[in-house]
Amino acid sequence: MVLGGKDSNQQMTSHIGIVGAGIGGLCTAIALRKIGLEVSVYEQSASPDEQGAGIQLSPNASRILRALGVLDALEALSFKPRLVQFRSWKNARLIAQLPLGNTSIERHGAPYLHIHRQDLHNVLREKAMRAGAKINYAHQLVEISQNEQAVQLQFASGNIVHHDLVIACDGIKSTVRKQILNASAPMFTGHVAWRGLVKTANIPKGTVAPAATVWLGPHGHFVNYYVCSGDAVNYVAILENQDWNDESWAIPAQKSELLTAFGGWHKKVHLLIENSEACYKWGLFQHQPLETWTKSRVTLLGDACHAMLPYLAQGAAMAIEDAWVLSRMLEQQEKNPVLALPAYEKYRLARTKKMQLASAEQGDMFHLSDSRDVILRNFKLGFGSRYLPELALKKLDWIHAYDAIRGFH
Repeated sequence: MVLGGKDSNQQMTSHIGIVGAGIGGLCTAIALRKIGLEVSVYEQSASPDEQGAGIQLSPNASRILRALGVLDALEALSFKPRLVQFRSWKNARLIAQLPLGNTSIERHGAPYLHIHRQDLHNVLREKAMRAGAKINYAHQLVEISQNEQAVQLQFASGNIVHHDLVIACDGIKSTVRKQILNASAPMFTGHVAWRGLVKTANIPKGTVAPAATVWLGPHGHFVNYYVCSGDAVNYVAILENQDWNDESWAIPAQKSELLTAFGGWHKKVHLLIENSEACYKWGLFQHQPLETWTKSRVTLLGDACHAMLPYLAQGAAMAIEDAWVLSRMLEQQEKNPVLALPAYEKYRLARTKKMQLASAEQGDMFHLSDSRDVILRNFKLGFGSRYLPELALKKLDWIHAYDAIRGFH
């Protein structure tokens, strides 16, 4: 593909273009403004409203958010869980638990936070705009092309812009990925997820522990945790062997459908579903790790290049790590920024591939159904948390102790 000629809708620019104003795109914009680069962000949505509910920010992400200058604002809107707990789906028996809270801060130097996605998005957007990033809404990308000098973005409105480099942060259905790479189509896993939000005031006190609680059941699991400084509870429910295969996560679902799907699960699970304000569902797809994310002056970031199943709660964290690493690479390659893109890709490929594969494996562990496998899993989890807690925590250090900031000191 080659660049088209100028027309009345064309703008010539000389800075970096970011496609997508989600978490990855906004973090990238903030990080690039910190090193003095000019940034324009293009978002297909007409407004900054963010779909979704709760999100978990582990220390590997929160330490970067501190470096970006937004952690204090986020902590004021977040909930700090004391623990992560694993419970039996039917009788709520405690299988295992590990400390978070102060342990995360003491062990990793950064907090573990639960936050509403809209709160996170608002803080990032405001910071990006104050830093001087230009955010353009209602810009649906239809075509990307490039030559040796620039990248051209053409939008559904007919508007055309040019940039020295483009970073695609346009999510699991990335338009840029489809146009620049020959990536294989994702495979439906047969897993379906539902999500909902419950006001804490609408459920009996003590219903939800100050923890990330994972209810483990046959062919499925249910996660709940506080967000909005404890004023709301977010839940995500996942079951296998389902026939819903739409990857969009903004499709309304009936609570009665979810209650039926989770029939026989503990009464606290049902209580949360019954009291949720709304319920949404989406199909989970397995995206195979890509061999490359970059083509000349264009690269991918976050879900656009390494979308992963949600079982390790690391999708957003990986995008935040990407943003920081890419900004450091661009800072190092100030005189020839095109060289920063393959360097960023090389730096990040192994870690994100490992996380994609580990997330899928975690889902398999959560959803065991054979009684002997369940007994063995529960024994290992319980024995480790009770008698070898340091060893159990060390198994998570490759995720939570990862320090993208120190890597560039």
